[in-house]
Amino acid sequence: MIEVFKTNVTNKVDAAIIIAHIHQHFTSYVANFDLQDCDHILRIKSVNGRVKATSLIKMVNGFGFHAEVLPEQNSLITMTSESLENQ
Repeated sequence: MIEVFKTNVTNKVDAAIIIAHIHQHFTSYVANFDLQDCDHILRIKSVNGRVKATSLIKMVNGFGFHAEVLPEQNSLITMTSESLENQ
């Protein structure tokens, strides 16, 4: 499973520290940042189950940064389509 988070991490050094901490505490996760994205994306892939979003958000918060789960793109498209149909 893959979970995508919007963050306010903008520095490569901070991102590397957070990723190292994630890999140390969640050995079944593969983590990476896309700091070029406007949402400073943190992607987490779990190789054996669901991503523990609440735990990851708390971990990122512990480093002084904000993180929130981004809704799936398909959900956004569906919500937009439904909103337009209801008008």
